Amino acid sequence: MLPVGNVEVGTTLQFMEQTKVRVAVVGAAGRMGREVLRAVGSDPYFEVVAAIDRSEIGSNTRELAGALGPDLVVEDNLEAALDRTHPDVTIEFSHQSVALDHARAATERKISFVFGMTGIAEASLDQIRELCDKHATPGMYVPNFAIGAVLMMHFSEIAAKWLPDAEIIEFHHDRKEDAPSGTAMLTAQKIGQSRVHAPTPLPKPLLKADGARGGSVSEVPVHSVRLPGLLAHQEVIFGGPGETLTIRHDSLDRVSFMQGVKLCAKTVRSLNGLVVGLDKILY
Repeated sequence: MLPVGNVEVGTTLQFMEQTKVRVAVVGAAGRMGREVLRAVGSDPYFEVVAAIDRSEIGSNTRELAGALGPDLVVEDNLEAALDRTHPDVTIEFSHQSVALDHARAATERKISFVFGMTGIAEASLDQIRELCDKHATPGMYVPNFAIGAVLMMHFSEIAAKWLPDAEIIEFHHDRKEDAPSGTAMLTAQKIGQSRVHAPTPLPKPLLKADGARGGSVSEVPVHSVRLPGLLAHQEVIFGGPGETLTIRHDSLDRVSFMQGVKLCAKTVRSLNGLVVGLDKILY
């Protein structure tokens, strides 16, 4: 059997088949939250037992997610909902500012969590990791749930061993607050860790506009584009003598994230501590 995190795939799948996973969806009224309600609500592995959000309070989730969603009322008190419904896992797409408090609420109750909110700071992740260890309750923080995006990062790691010169351009919708994206940050870090040789030294740039060369993450220039009409896209461009290699991933619909979301929700309780990244359970 192949290992997944700290367990074996066969063991994990057998566990999944025997137990329906009870889920609370946090940030249920948002665009990603509604997609989660549809994806998880229509999957026989799961039972959605609570929907929490600061907006649309009192609304039925089928008004938000359609017929595929569960038949629940949106509520705004996370701790009360957890105490009443006793979920196995929370799936959350809300705001990074509440990540630590929501991780505390879940782990104190021995409830695992899957966080997809963007922009969680390293200091907050360290505190969340401590909560997971203190309460012996595993959790996941995933910058990108798209299987193709994880493969794009993996392929970039491989390429960086042979082509150390790289730049990243990431494109997202105009309502995304953080820049660079978590995916771009993680990709750059993986490239930096995988390089066998240092990137080619460049001449000091003559910048005619501040930020024209992007930001630097692990000595990888990263450029962020925010425009209406985009969802989530990233190009990693490698350059070598007489050649370039471009690795690109495009999420064209939020449904592209749902396979990864469900995989994390099925697997998280079999892990140890805080696990960052979908790649940890893919390969």
